[in-house]
Amino acid sequence: MTTVRAGLIQMNLKGHSDQGPDAIREQMLAAHLPLIDQAGAEGVQVLCMQEICTQPYFCPSQDARWYAAAEPIPDGPTIKLMQEYARKHGMVIVVPIYEEEIPGVYYNAAAVIDADGSYLGKYRKTHIPQVAGFYEKFFFKPGNSGYPVFHTAYCKLGVYICYDRHFPEGWRALALNGAEYIVNPSATVAGLSQYLWKLEQPAAAVANGVYIGAINRPGTEEPWRIGRFYGSSYVCNPRGELLCEASEDGDELVTTDMDMEQVREVRNLWQFFRDRRPETYGSLTAL
Repeated sequence: MTTVRAGLIQMNLKGHSDQGPDAIREQMLAAHLPLIDQAGAEGVQVLCMQEICTQPYFCPSQDARWYAAAEPIPDGPTIKLMQEYARKHGMVIVVPIYEEEIPGVYYNAAAVIDADGSYLGKYRKTHIPQVAGFYEKFFFKPGNSGYPVFHTAYCKLGVYICYDRHFPEGWRALALNGAEYIVNPSATVAGLSQYLWKLEQPAAAVANGVYIGAINRPGTEEPWRIGRFYGSSYVCNPRGELLCEASEDGDELVTTDMDMEQVREVRNLWQFFRDRRPETYGSLTAL
């Protein structure tokens, strides 16, 4: 049996939006580091944080000053720091941040760092919402990374970000590309979304025979007050069963062990990949 210990960190906003992106980044990183050390002490092998983990969820605004929150991947300060911690603990770390490719071109992205501290690559959020309170197209260009799978020291890892989770095609693409564990860092508030939170991702895990780590931030954030981020980060297995779950409002690290042999077991039992009929699905991309 091959076992991989997964860890997820959810974190309330530290500081206040009036302080600006650099000050908030410092406070958010300072709050994360003890939990990253705790994850290392508990033997976590693959760790992921929430969407845009160093900043508030600023998308209820359309304020260009938040462009200053973006930083390069992999050469920005956050990724360099996380590479040090990955080496320190021999731990794969997925770091979701606001990325600047060049001035004026920004992505909602996540860097993947291997257990030796090497940078493996990044995923850029593919599906960008634009509805009241979530004006993401003002801040993020739609991702152009495709659906990469990262061959880390411990597992084949995929990343899907927040709103992406409503689109089943990406889950399937990641699984077909070889993913065994897919993380979905998010920033989502109570309402219809909260009911879907424990419905969509376990269903995607079952449909694709993968483990999924779902990470959501907790708390409310001033001055936007678009609602309460409800935390509830969890890992589910390829049968759709929740293996661990965080509270709705706390700063927390949650961990669980994933039996990676269950990926093969479930796929051999439920032969969805054998029985799929892609030659009949052409109309799905023609509309």
